[in-house]
Amino acid sequence: MQNMEDFTHFNDQGRAKMVDVGVKQPSRRVAIAGAEVYVSKETFQLIQSGGMKKGDVLTVAQIGGIMGAKHTPDIIPMCHPVMIDGIDLKLNLNEEKCCVVIRSYVSCDGRTGVEMEALTAVSIAALTIYDMCKAVQKDILISNIRLIKKTGGIHGDFLREGESDE
Repeated sequence: MQNMEDFTHFNDQGRAKMVDVGVKQPSRRVAIAGAEVYVSKETFQLIQSGGMKKGDVLTVAQIGGIMGAKHTPDIIPMCHPVMIDGIDLKLNLNEEKCCVVIRSYVSCDGRTGVEMEALTAVSIAALTIYDMCKAVQKDILISNIRLIKKTGGIHGDFLREGESDE
């Protein structure tokens, strides 16, 4: 069990606050996040062939994910605006599992990390896939949104056990 002092987003009254990162030294920050979107075989084939009426699902999802990362502090209340250096999303089709595997790679030189930006990128990309495909399938499953890796900062590096940073 953690103490209240371990949670940095609360003031001495127990109310929400934005953490002051002004005293931290800037360092290179990188975060990788992942998610999967499971669809039916029919929907998968439409994504694969580019046959979805709304257009190219993977390209639109990639752009949506990039936009999501850029707007993270607008939608996550205590998230700092970060000068992002780069955002990349990789969307791969896994035919065996009928899913789209999403990975985001976000980097900056800053006083706080880009984990939230990476997580927002995969979340928005997954939601975009849902939006693009919902006319043909309602029971799409968005799953396993997670931080895979982060580097930089005073808390050090993290790599989720059993994951690759590719």
